[in-house]
Formats: sequence, C-alpha cells, structure tokens
Amino acid sequence: MTSPRELFDRLNTEYAAVHKTKEDLFWSTYMATSNDDADFARAENAYKIFISDPVRLAGVRQALADLPASDSDDTAGSLKHGLQGWLALFESNIIDSDEARSLMAELIQLESELFAKRRDLVLEHVGESGKTEAAALNTLATNMATNAHESARKSSHDAMLSLERWVLTNGLLDIVKKRNAFARAQGFANYFDFKVNKNEGMSSAQLFEILDDFEVRTRATNMKSLTELTQTHGTDATKAWNLRFNISGDITRQLDPYMSFAKGLDRWVQSFRRLGISYRGATLQLDLLERKGKFQNGFCHGPIPTYFDARGKWGAGQINFTANATPDQVGSGARAINTLFHEGGHAAHFANVTQNSPCFSQEFAPTSMAYAETQSMFCDSLLNDADWLKRYARNAAGEPIPDALIHTQIEATQAFSAFAERGSLVVPYFERALYALPDDALAVEQVLKLARSCEQRILGVDIGPRPLLSIPHLLNQESAAAYHGYLLANMAVYQTRAYFERRFGYLTDNPAIGPLLAEHYWSRGNGISHNDTLVRLTSEPFNAKYLADDCNKSVEQAWADAQKLITNAASRVYPPATSDGLDATIRIVHGAVVIADNTGSDSAMCVQFENWVGQHYPATLQ
Repeated sequence: MTSPRELFDRLNTEYAAVHKTKEDLFWSTYMATSNDDADFARAENAYKIFISDPVRLAGVRQALADLPASDSDDTAGSLKHGLQGWLALFESNIIDSDEARSLMAELIQLESELFAKRRDLVLEHVGESGKTEAAALNTLATNMATNAHESARKSSHDAMLSLERWVLTNGLLDIVKKRNAFARAQGFANYFDFKVNKNEGMSSAQLFEILDDFEVRTRATNMKSLTELTQTHGTDATKAWNLRFNISGDITRQLDPYMSFAKGLDRWVQSFRRLGISYRGATLQLDLLERKGKFQNGFCHGPIPTYFDARGKWGAGQINFTANATPDQVGSGARAINTLFHEGGHAAHFANVTQNSPCFSQEFAPTSMAYAETQSMFCDSLLNDADWLKRYARNAAGEPIPDALIHTQIEATQAFSAFAERGSLVVPYFERALYALPDDALAVEQVLKLARSCEQRILGVDIGPRPLLSIPHLLNQESAAAYHGYLLANMAVYQTRAYFERRFGYLTDNPAIGPLLAEHYWSRGNGISHNDTLVRLTSEPFNAKYLADDCNKSVEQAWADAQKLITNAASRVYPPATSDGLDATIRIVHGAVVIADNTGSDSAMCVQFENWVGQHYPATLQ
C-alpha cells in the first residue's frame, strides 16, 4: 500500500516531468523553431490527463484521510499542506465523465489544428514606409497609434477585421461548440460559466456584480472623453482606425526617442534590481522580436516550477517569456519595455513560490488568472509613473525626458483611462454572450454582429480599435473565457499601489517592494486566495474603487500627482539596492539564435543586446 508520503513524492516527480515535456514543446511550436504540432498535442493531452485524473484525485483524498487528525510535527504539517495543494489542483481540473474526457481530447486536437493554420497566416498592411508589408498583431496596433496617414492606419484595422472573419471560418466556431459541450458534460451551462468557476472560484453572476459595478462607475467618464475627442478632432475621430492615433499617436512619436528598444533590457534589469526583486537562481529565456510564424502575443510560461523537494533542497525555476517587438517601428521600444516589465513580473512571481510542491507554482488552475496578472500588471504599472520616467526615460544623448512631455502624455492618456480599462471590460461581456449562444446560432455573421454590439455598448464606438475576435486569448482554452482576469488584476494593482504610496510615499526603485511582494503575494503561490494575498499586505479585501477612482481623475489632478512625484524624487536619497543583480541565469534569444546572455554579468548582457540591436536595426540608435 502506498503511504501518503510516497504518493506525495511521486506526484511531485511525475508532474514535473509531464509539465516540462508539454512546456518545452509549447515553447518550440509557439516560437516557430519547430513544427512539432502533433507531438505538442500529445504532450498537452498527457498533461491534461494527469491533472484531471480521477484515480489520482481519489488517491490524494485517501492519503489525506489516512493522516492523523492533528499534525505531530512540522514534517507532518508540511505533508498535509502539500497534499491539500494537490487536492486543489485535481479538483479544479477534474473531468468527471468519460464523455468530457473524450471531448477534451477532441478540443486539444481542434485547437492544435487552428494554431497550425494561424501560424501560417500572413496579415498585411501599409506600414511606416508607405509600402504594403507583412505585420504581426502588435505591429498593426502600433501602426494605428503612430502612422500619420489615415489610409495606412485603416489598412491595419482592415487586417484585424480580416483576421476576425478568418478565425470564424477556420475552426473557432467548432471549438466554441466543443467547449460548450465539454462544459455541459461536467454540469455547467456553458464554457464561460465553467471557466469562471474553475479559474476564479466564483459564479458568472458574482463576477458580473463586480464588472457591472465598474462599468457603471466609469461609463460617464468614458462617454465624456469620446465626446470631447470628437469636438477636438472631428466626427471621424472615433473611427476604429483613428482612435488610437487621436488619443496617443503624436505623444507615442514624441516619447519614442526616450524609450529606446535597445536600452529596454538594461532599464528592466536595473529597475527590478533596485526594487529588490530576485529570481532565486531561476533560468530565464527571453525571445523579444517579431518573427514569421511566432505566436503574436507576449506570454510567460515556466517549464520547471519552483519548490523545495523532500530533502528541503530548493529547485529553482526555468521560465520563458516573449514579446513581439519590431525595433525600427515607432513605439516599439515602449511596447517592448512594457512586455519586459509585465512578463518579467510574471517570472518574478513564479520564481518566488517557496512551497513544497510544483502544484503551487504553475500558472494554470487552481492559480487564479486575476491573482497571476496582479503580479505582472503591478510591475508594468510603474512605467507610467512620472518619477520612473524621469529616472529611466532618456534619449540617445542621455538627456532625461522633459517635464513638459510627461504633462503632454498625461493629457493624452488620462482622459482615456476609462476607455482603456473598458477595452478589457468588453471582452468578458462578449465571451459570456458568445458561449450563451445555442449551437445553431453560432454562425459567422451572427457572431460578428454580437461582437460589434458589445463594442458599442461598452466602448461607445461602432467598432473597437482592437476588434474582439482578433484577440489571441480567445483561441486557446487556457486563456479563453478568462480575460476578465486582467481587469480584476488591475483593480488589485491600484489597491496595492495605494498601500505602498501610503506606507512609503513612492514606488519607483523602492527596494522594500520586491521583498514585500515575495513575502505576501508570491511565496504561497496558489495555496492562498487572491483576496487573502491582498488582505495580508494591505489589510483590506479586494476593492475595485481604487482603479475606478484613478480612471475618473481629471487631467489636472493626474498632473498634480505627477509633479509631486517628480519633486519628491529629485530630493530623495534612494536606499541602496538589496543585490547586485537579479539572481538569474538569463538568455536573450531570437528563435534558435542566442543574442546575449549574462554569463559574464547582467551589465555585459545588456551591452551585448544593445550592440546586436544596433547592428541589425541601426536607425534605432540614432
């Protein structure tokens, strides 16, 4: 008979192996360094079978029942804690029927086929050069924000609209039907209800109590900003391909010299180091540039989850993250550093889970998406802080960004803060309605009509600047019906920021922040709820008010806050960083090619990276 300890150790070992096999193939296929789609589908299916195995679940339940009612010592308590972690993982992923298991296998195959076709699809638009060129989704979005020619911007939006129709005619509708069938086989009304319950531990009704409240709080501000935009720029200002340009196009171009792509890596390393963030010996692999066939959205996955093994030995993580930068495109530097901070925040989180099993330190259920995204979005929120900009945003001559340009940025973005957040809000409204459609209503034109009506209701425009069905998250079952996690996370981010501001008065380069995040948000992994992490640090439960209040600030209020940050930072004596580096082995790759690494030092790696960018994109260094 297997003892509870033997079962626990075997689960840790077997999970680590099946997870790494799946993640290694995920990376190579999504980075287009291989086309092992069949092998990846098999590995993905093996992983799903493992985490949804009723036999393993029964074994864990029996092992917990066999343990003494009270813990005799720390070792017994640790074993119980670890088994409870496995119980949570299996219960959040269990597939209770043969029918549902069969449907999951079919789903994985359908998604693999759609991904393989999507990888080969080439979207085109008129870029900065005035010529028609292939473009990834990030390139299309940046072109709409920065290109001075309306026809070129419209070509980018047309490409996104063509992608919407393409995914609907190339398998997404069948996937939606299959997802719903899978959810019904497990007793849920539809896939959206299933995912909200499994990912966030709440019902759809509970979720929309939060979302509806935020929608009401920000509705008037959103409509006011659109009305004022039309008054300033004319009736075409809110057309989908003009919105981003009229909101931020000129400021994006003005900021570009201060947000160099080549310098982005160094600014990430220095900023995280000064925040006291450590990766606890993890190995990080970063693939940052756009490439044909590469997945067109940033992500962070960890092939080797962190944990202390049965002997108490620390197992450092192996973590991959990616961006889709086009270094010679205006705005690409800002996009790249945003991805470095966002995905680097994910990596910091998963590198610092210090439990006794890998089940606590992986990014899938029972890990809440809202909890996971809080960590990454907190880090990228720093990039908009006036004191961060004054410290790090410098042009090629080393001159800091002028205060007047920070003011211009606030003028351009604060008025549309509500619109930006509602860009996340619209996705769950659409996905809930999509999965509520009966199968016979899942037709191309009807789904497109549904998308447009949701954009009109939540965004206040006829078509969104990022058409709903062009969003990559909708295609993959891990991220489908989970986009609300970003908005819930940002609510938690602003609650967290408010706490640090009250306690310390500043965030940028505050070396107390990394250790506090590690202690209260990261160390327990999914062994603690999202709400409980917030209570541990801020002493108050989850609260959407902070984000809504920030969205509703006037430009004058936001500028006054920025001036205070700038003034205080200028006279502040910063405490020293808690370490000389990030405590990580870092490789910067472009597909199969290693661009730079920190074998010598972090600073040497940053110089290697800057030199590589200068050789391949010389205009970016001017």
